[in-house]
Amino acid sequence: MPHSAVIGLGSNLGNRQFYLQMANCLIGWEVGAIVRRSTVIETPAWGFESDPFLNQVIVVETELSPMELLDTLQSIERRLGRTQKSTVVDGKPVYHARTIDLDILDYDRMKLQNDRLTLPHPHIAEREFVMVPLRELGIDIGY
Repeated sequence: MPHSAVIGLGSNLGNRQFYLQMANCLIGWEVGAIVRRSTVIETPAWGFESDPFLNQVIVVETELSPMELLDTLQSIERRLGRTQKSTVVDGKPVYHARTIDLDILDYDRMKLQNDRLTLPHPHIAEREFVMVPLRELGIDIGY
């Protein structure tokens, strides 16, 4: 039986619409069927100064486990030109502009925390660029 994963997409470098479209295609091919998708919205960069983002939320049916999903999404990010991941310096996150950012927001309403993945995503409620598309889709992850 497939699992339901909610994925946030963002892009603020280069042809942002192209990167979102390519990510949607690759996710559909490598992760599973995209069963719902929000409209694309433009939002200011969050947590750092940079060009604005295009953001979207999609819901995917997948046979992948949460960790397989994470590995697949990170592989897609790399293939679409993402070179830097966010880091932590002196206890504060440091963000970078990116061609594509793919975040697992929720996976079957599972609670999970390890050194690579926390579910649901811990910063959903702080990010309007995620909350607006979630509300559009009628998804309440519990924040």
